[in-house]
Amino acid sequence: MTEALDLTALLADAPKNWGKWGPDDEVGALNYLSAEEVLRGAAHIKTGEVHTLQRLIGDPQGDPVWPGRSPAEREMVMDEATWDSDDAPQFPGGLHYADDKIEAFLQGSTQYDALGHVWYDGKLWNGYDARTTIGGMDKASVEPIAQRGVVGTGVLLDMARHFGVEAMEANHTFDHTDLLSCAERQGVTISKRDILVIRTNHLQLFFEQGDDFYTDFCEPGLTYSPELVQWFADMEIPNLVTDTIANEVTTDPDSGAALVLHNALMRNLGVAFTEICDLESLAEACAQDRRYTFFYVAAPLKIHRATGSPVNPVALR
Repeated sequence: MTEALDLTALLADAPKNWGKWGPDDEVGALNYLSAEEVLRGAAHIKTGEVHTLQRLIGDPQGDPVWPGRSPAEREMVMDEATWDSDDAPQFPGGLHYADDKIEAFLQGSTQYDALGHVWYDGKLWNGYDARTTIGGMDKASVEPIAQRGVVGTGVLLDMARHFGVEAMEANHTFDHTDLLSCAERQGVTISKRDILVIRTNHLQLFFEQGDDFYTDFCEPGLTYSPELVQWFADMEIPNLVTDTIANEVTTDPDSGAALVLHNALMRNLGVAFTEICDLESLAEACAQDRRYTFFYVAAPLKIHRATGSPVNPVALR
């Protein structure tokens, strides 16, 4: 196996948005989503359809997660059986109730990454020192994204249908020229500041293959090139949303480096990443009436100093 290129060398000349919105910015390219962009997005609501994009936490079939992370575990704390005990709590009027809790990776379900989630050379988004992550994210955590919310125009790029497959296989790569070709085939134009929503349906294979899904793990997705990164910069893309676990090909086939776009797009340009979405009902609706743009609304949970947070994005058509 060829030794992977170092990210410092690979991205030496890559564009950065550091400082563009001031030295204290923690939401990056989401700054592009102005009030005008919110109104532009709202204009895409035609029929009032609502599609929620979160995958079920605690799915009986299993929860797809990044290798090394464990699926969420929900535990019942109180239920009717609690009151079988003589020392059960007593409430005036005879109230009984159920209660439960969950133990989960904050990035173990449909979620937003904090802009400081990944880095190289000891620097996070906007040039913050990576040591600000010790014990919790003091800078570029998910909280500022959650406080702000994400609202704008979403455009679905159904790459699985574009490539003529039900579900894209591992290692299948594509780039921005493929996104443009897909958009052209769908009859939609990708506009500046659109939120890109990319469907691969790759996670269908998780439910079909079981543990074999993780053998030689390498998801399909966008792959790095200087031209792709410059296109994202020129198009002022605020948010990349996909139905895969990591939003890009896991290991870049050319450089051998892992998750290059997490650094080139998120760390350097401040593009927000949303992962593990369920795009199936939305994709079916778009394919039926050939309308691929919609009003996109999302707000991750407000969690202090967190590297990411669960979210249930909503597409309104």
